[in-house]
Amino acid sequence: MSTPQIIFLSKLARSKIYCTFVHTIVVMTRENNTLNRDIVVALLRAGNRLDDELNALTKAFGISLPQFNVLRILRGQKGKPANLSTLNEHMIHKMSNTTRLVDKLIEKKLVERCICQKNRRKVEITITQQGLDLLTSIDDKLILKEAQLIENISPIEKEKLIALISKLT
Repeated sequence: MSTPQIIFLSKLARSKIYCTFVHTIVVMTRENNTLNRDIVVALLRAGNRLDDELNALTKAFGISLPQFNVLRILRGQKGKPANLSTLNEHMIHKMSNTTRLVDKLIEKKLVERCICQKNRRKVEITITQQGLDLLTSIDDKLILKEAQLIENISPIEKEKLIALISKLT
């Protein structure tokens, strides 16, 4: 059986080891910060590209992407009315101007606003048949656009990407 050896280091040697250790941490931190920044920038660029492409698609139908989002939320209600706070909760782009978005959709006759019978202070919004028809006309083109936007990603990579992005949200 061997006995453990005790190594005595001079103060200078300990100092050099400590400085090397600290330098390594600083370099690793700097590299990590650069990597973190690269990830954030890549995500922002990808998000902006997706946003631009989808905005162009919805604009061809006379609505903005946030308006499209409101219409999809209302369609998901399956005929049940939603109030402004419900719309805000489910919006992809959280914004304070949901009322203005709804007003524009009312002008286009894509949604209706009515006063709740049980609570007169509560405003309820429902999608009109015209709004449903518009979404139906967009659906196939959206499916094609989404496929086009991610055509370079394999099915396995798609699953991994969803899992990774889910960690951020």
